Amino acid sequence: MSIPTPHISAPHGAFAKTVLMPGDPLRAKFIAENFLQELTQVNEVRGMLGYTGTYNGKAVSVMGSGMGCPSMGIYSYELFNFYGVDNIIRVGSAGSINKSLELGDIVMGVGACTESHYPAITAACPGTFAPIASFELMLKARKTADAMGIKLQAGNLLTSDVFYNDSNDGGMERWLNMGVLAVEMEAAALYSNAARAGKHGLCICTISDKVFSREEQLTAKERETTFTQMMELALSLV
Repeated sequence: MSIPTPHISAPHGAFAKTVLMPGDPLRAKFIAENFLQELTQVNEVRGMLGYTGTYNGKAVSVMGSGMGCPSMGIYSYELFNFYGVDNIIRVGSAGSINKSLELGDIVMGVGACTESHYPAITAACPGTFAPIASFELMLKARKTADAMGIKLQAGNLLTSDVFYNDSNDGGMERWLNMGVLAVEMEAAALYSNAARAGKHGLCICTISDKVFSREEQLTAKERETTFTQMMELALSLV
């Protein structure tokens, strides 16, 4: 595949070694404009906004991933394999499965359970591949969160392909019984692509709604602009 790719218009060298990836491109724009200096927009293909700048003097990029494993799969694959990116940190929203989690809590995905076929298709292993985060990034995130006084819950996430489900609870009680913290839609693809490329992936999410209490949720605007503690934690890992 040539540079630029079919989905990213940036030339070679336009991305820093570490890229933050929210699902929403407008959240990428918010992070870039409010936290980065020396800012340059490097992508706008299909409205998937991408930027490179500096944070505390260190180069960092931020770009949207879109929703779901296929979209994250495309963008993270191209960043890892064609743009020389070493670290991708997903900064997203998640719905709490663990009933002790509250709106605004931050969770870190040690692993990504999933009913998506993305990891199996891409890994093509003669068994079940378990998508897990980079130990180096997890360790750094834990130490950084402690130093910043941020409460960071760590455990399994569920990466789901389905947002709307006609079953009573989408099987969430069973995931709850297995100790899964929260549900989101991209981590399994990110972790699979990082493993394939020999690179590093980490998913950090802010709880935006509750699976077992749907009336408790943040608005789209709040999701776009209020996850600042998560953003600062992720940027501090650069």
